[in-house]
Amino acid sequence: MGTNAVPAQSPFDPASSRVERVLCFAAHPDDIDFGAAGTIAAWTAAGVEVSYCIMTDGDAGGFDPQRRDEIIGLRNEEQRRAAALVGVTAIHYLHQRDGYLEPTHEVIREVVRLIRQVRPDVVLSMHPERNWTRIQKSHPDHLAVGEAVTRAVYPALENPFAYPELAEAGLEAYKLPWLWFFAGPEERENHFVDVTEQIDAKLAAIHIHASQHPDIAAMDRTVRGLSLATARRGGLPAGRSAEAFHVVTVNGPGTIAGF
Repeated sequence: MGTNAVPAQSPFDPASSRVERVLCFAAHPDDIDFGAAGTIAAWTAAGVEVSYCIMTDGDAGGFDPQRRDEIIGLRNEEQRRAAALVGVTAIHYLHQRDGYLEPTHEVIREVVRLIRQVRPDVVLSMHPERNWTRIQKSHPDHLAVGEAVTRAVYPALENPFAYPELAEAGLEAYKLPWLWFFAGPEERENHFVDVTEQIDAKLAAIHIHASQHPDIAAMDRTVRGLSLATARRGGLPAGRSAEAFHVVTVNGPGTIAGF
């Protein structure tokens, strides 16, 4: 998006769209904190119930070769502490191998299972499209999360005959209202959340993931700068901080079943 471009119109109106439960999907511990912790902090402060699903154990992360046998437990604990700082206590894991995540039917079925259990108003996920402007957002595991969640949300989630063992176990088909993506291409962004009041909480959550960030000061400067730039792209006043999303209406007033 160019500096003079007008941001796309969001289909999501906070004033008229009730959000009571949110389920967030990410590839690794720390992904959600970089992409959406400010928005999540605002949601939980407003009484919204937010839960996480981390698809891999983050076992390929970190920098210390002497602590490889500790990395899974360490990253799990970092994510638990970071989530608590923004009001989240429910964290689910799919225990896939870091760097090997694929949108297989095994993974998609587990995504469908969890969404049917939680029955959220919003599913928040990493984006399935590659970001060529900042390719670090597009780790292959990130793209796999986006693809698996997208395939799960439609049609499997709302089709009672998809993964019939789930319906047989009492997890009935569910029509999701909203799918929010983060970490996608800037040209897909259509919804900007002002997180100026939550930026310190977001950074505090990111700081917890010390095993992944050997230069905390540089990381802090980068995140603050990106948050300010995101706010400018979204047309917010100078000095504000924002997070950006690609919001998709999955089931709304104009949705026709099967189309």
